[in-house]
Amino acid sequence: MSFEDEWGAEKTAVAMRLNQADSTGGSTPAKGSADYVVPDDELGDVGHAAYGLFNGLESGGKHANAASETAGTSLKGDGFDSGAALAEVNRTWETQVKTLLQACAHISNHLDYTKTSSKADDDWIQAQMRIVGPVAPGADASVPASRINEYFR
Repeated sequence: MSFEDEWGAEKTAVAMRLNQADSTGGSTPAKGSADYVVPDDELGDVGHAAYGLFNGLESGGKHANAASETAGTSLKGDGFDSGAALAEVNRTWETQVKTLLQACAHISNHLDYTKTSSKADDDWIQAQMRIVGPVAPGADASVPASRINEYFR
């Protein structure tokens, strides 16, 4: 079996499984459709949530940093092992907050890019699909199937 045959069989099998999957909410494709569609407003909602989490976490995740650092240093200076442990926990917490902040920023930025890129692609395809020039009387000005097929390769 060639790669193309095997790949085609796999795509068909996955599409059939996706079409039969129960929906638990979110975007539901039309029955019989194998396309996964996420409306722009849903992308916007997810991006906005990531942006909101970023803004809240930036201040909220660091509010105890100074106090914890001071307490850790003071306890360590007084000879308590818990001071070094508190300082280590605080460093770990800061690392985790920074990682989550980067993830939120990445999600928000990526969704903004995806939305913009998708709009640009749609505009380009729409421009390419227009029939240029006069349309014969009685014709419906539709694009021939051979031309539409160019966009699916």
